[in-house]
Amino acid sequence: MTRVIYFSARSGNTARFVDALGFPAARLPSTSAQAMPRPTEPYVLVCPTYADGEGRGAVPKPVIRFLNDPDNRRLLDGVVAGGNRNFGATFALAGEVISRKCQVPVLYRFELAGTSTDVTRVQTGLKQRWEEQCLTT
Repeated sequence: MTRVIYFSARSGNTARFVDALGFPAARLPSTSAQAMPRPTEPYVLVCPTYADGEGRGAVPKPVIRFLNDPDNRRLLDGVVAGGNRNFGATFALAGEVISRKCQVPVLYRFELAGTSTDVTRVQTGLKQRWEEQCLTT
């Protein structure tokens, strides 16, 4: 049961954050030649931000490709956004873009690979979210 899908570039920051969460997760491939994961239940997307100074390009292309599939987009339950506070207004901007376009909440924002506090907060928040979903279905 994969409840977390994520993209991580060569820096590995997002991958380290997702690994620390300890939930079953699937990584989006960096090239279109590789197969995309196929979620079968609601999932949370963890996405870093790659924006220029104007905010363009905030959402990585593999994430756009993944979310362009209506079945993948339909199951998206929320987004956890990564970024770098050095970039000011564009910090974790990918989360805002995905939230608006897919009409899901931004559940959390973290910097670089996150801190132990970030990991604990996201673990707790996702467990609560998933428990509530189980109670309502």
